[in-house]
Amino acid sequence: MTSTIPSTTRSKSITPDVAPGPISARIRERLNQAGVPHFANDNIADHLLEGELDQLEIEVAGKVREMLRSLVIDIDNDHNTEETAERVARMYLHEVFKGRYHKQPKIASFPNVKHLDEIYTVGPISVRSACSHHLVPILGNCWIGIKPGDRVIGLSKFARVADWVFSRPHIQEEAVMILADEIERLCKPQGLAILVKAQHYCMKWRGVKEPQTSMVNSVVRGDFRHDPSLKQEFFELVKQQQALLST
Repeated sequence: MTSTIPSTTRSKSITPDVAPGPISARIRERLNQAGVPHFANDNIADHLLEGELDQLEIEVAGKVREMLRSLVIDIDNDHNTEETAERVARMYLHEVFKGRYHKQPKIASFPNVKHLDEIYTVGPISVRSACSHHLVPILGNCWIGIKPGDRVIGLSKFARVADWVFSRPHIQEEAVMILADEIERLCKPQGLAILVKAQHYCMKWRGVKEPQTSMVNSVVRGDFRHDPSLKQEFFELVKQQQALLST
């Protein structure tokens, strides 16, 4: 299968490997030699050479094809599944897990020339992830509270960063921390608060099969952590935004 990702999004500064073997093994060896972690929720885009994502897509499709055969599905004659392996590989690498293999979208920051210091919230931002235990969906909403520092970013950029971070296999508690780290790096706010409410299909679709259960967690940093009134104001603003949606 030919990948749809533009080659300009891949790093070109790494010396090509000469060792034979599956492309995944070569990438893994490169990461290990560099001491780079590659857990499920890590981004490895900076360590991929040009063209390797195309090769990885082909390899993954082959592995998925074998998994389907092991599930005793006749992919050679079943018109519904004959191209499923290619679809799944493309979906994992370029959609649902793109936050692992694609670089962060370009986010421009701007000087806070008016010295804004009042808090604002952005949300709800739709977030879509996958449970790293079962690889089934996590779907929910995210709210971000900012007390600006020296630099600011556009409102839409919060949604882009959240989508990039959550598009990986995760547990929700870690996803929120990674998102907070990225936002702090981008605009260095005086205060940051994030709230995520999501439903986990590892509980809705399998296991205990509780369709109404959701998980809510938050992280507060900087002035939101040190000033209880700011923290309370953030959660009150989130409630107001939720109320507007229900009217």
